[in-house]
Amino acid sequence: MKLAIPDEIIKIYKKISDGNFEIYLVGGCVRNIFLDKKVKDWDMTTNATPEDLMKLFKKGFYDNDFGTVGIPLSDKQVVEVTTFRTEHGHKDKRRPEKVEWGKTIEEDLSRRDFTINAIALKLKLSDTDSFEIVDLFNGQEDLKNKIIKAVGDPKVRFKEDALRLMRAIRLATELSFTIEDQTWNEIINDSELLNEISKERIQIELLRILASEYPFEGVMLL
Repeated sequence: MKLAIPDEIIKIYKKISDGNFEIYLVGGCVRNIFLDKKVKDWDMTTNATPEDLMKLFKKGFYDNDFGTVGIPLSDKQVVEVTTFRTEHGHKDKRRPEKVEWGKTIEEDLSRRDFTINAIALKLKLSDTDSFEIVDLFNGQEDLKNKIIKAVGDPKVRFKEDALRLMRAIRLATELSFTIEDQTWNEIINDSELLNEISKERIQIELLRILASEYPFEGVMLL
C-alpha cells in the first residue's frame, strides 16, 4: 500500500522521531489511507509533551489544555500533533475535566471515539511506504466490513462527548457504512444528551451530513 505522504509531513514526523520521541499517524488520515481516500488532515500523536514539541517547532502554537500543538505548513495549513493522553470526567458531555499525558499509544487509542478512527501507523523512515500498524480494536476489520462501532462501551464514549451521537451518523453517511447494533442502540437511548451540546457544534455535523453524497439516508438516520 502506497502512503503518498507529503514531504512536509514526513519532515515533521522525522523531526519528532529524531528527538527520540515516539510518533504515529492517527485518526482520520489513517482511516482514509486504508479506504484509499484523499487525506485532508495529517494528524499525529506522540509521547512528546507540548513543551517538548514547542522546543522542536519554533513556529508551533499551543493554545489549549488538551495537548495539541499546531504546526503551520507553507500552504497555510496546520498539522496537529497531540500528546498521548488519558481523559477523566466529562460533566458537560464535551470536555474532560482532567487530562493526563499518557505513556503509550495503547492508552491514547483507548480514549478515541470509533474503531475506524483508533488505528495508528508508525512509519519506518528508511522507507516511508513501510509501517507498523497498531489496531487494538479491530478497526481494519470494521473498515473492511463498512461498520461504525464505538471503541469499548458506547455508553461511556457518548457520555464523554455527546456530539459523537451525530458524528457516528455523519461518518456512516459520508462513508456509506452501517452502524453496529450496540452502538446504534446507545445512539437511540442517549439521544437526549445532545441537548447539552452547543447548537453551533450540532450545526457543523448537520451541514456535513447534508453535504454528503447520501444526505437523504443521513437525515433518515437522524
